[in-house]
Amino acid sequence: MSFKNPEQFYAVNKLTVEAALRMASSALARAERLATLNLNTASALLKRGADGSQTLTAVKSPEELASLQAALSQPIVEQAVAYARSVNEIVAEGQQEISQLFENQIAELQKTFTAALDHAAKSAPAGSEPAFAAVKSALETASSVYENASHSVQQLTEANAAKAAEVTEAAVKVLAAGKAA
Repeated sequence: MSFKNPEQFYAVNKLTVEAALRMASSALARAERLATLNLNTASALLKRGADGSQTLTAVKSPEELASLQAALSQPIVEQAVAYARSVNEIVAEGQQEISQLFENQIAELQKTFTAALDHAAKSAPAGSEPAFAAVKSALETASSVYENASHSVQQLTEANAAKAAEVTEAAVKVLAAGKAA
């Protein structure tokens, strides 16, 4: 791809750097949220463990111990399910942001390439129109393939997220049934 002037080259490079910075910022925000989630979860588990240990010291019979065991384990399992939900949410948001960023970059690249191709076609010798038409056709085909693949990946991502939510809900129901029994 050739650029008519240095400003075009600068503009394309600027967009690329800006996209890379947005991606890095997004990844850092996700890492920060995961770190906060991990610290909060670890802190809550530590507190629960300490509280549970103190409660266990007051147990006087095996029957009391058995009932207390179920009561102490239920909140931990519920917290694990909530943790898994939160992690899945953070990851899904990150995937969505990165996908959107790539889609925007692909669209910008295609626009730039098409403009350069149109400019080249205008200054090309007579008789070269079929070659440019073939390149444009190939570009349109590639865009169509990319859009179909992107749509398929999006559907797969949504299906996986729905399945994860379904499995989590089933786990919660099993735990609730065990608690009721």
